Amino acid sequence: MRVVLRRQGAAEAVADVVLNADGRTGAPLLDDPANGGGVWELEFHLAAYFAQHGLDSPFLEVVPIRFRVVAGERYHVPLVCSPWAYQTYRGS
Repeated sequence: MRVVLRRQGAAEAVADVVLNADGRTGAPLLDDPANGGGVWELEFHLAAYFAQHGLDSPFLEVVPIRFRVVAGERYHVPLVCSPWAYQTYRGS
């Protein structure tokens, strides 16, 4: 699944990755978490992912998750999803 990270309101992406088979990035999306404070948005591209797996018209296209980061802290933002619903939380 393609995931895009950008600061809230920014047009340019900080990271644009495809998750591995375990649904992870393989490396942190921010190189310097000390400068990562503020509001960020992750875009999970569900429709393209599910289309690759044989579902042509999922209900969800892109799921944006907007969250606040405290500089210097680490965050894991998992998305549990189906073609029709999703859930997220701050992981450890």
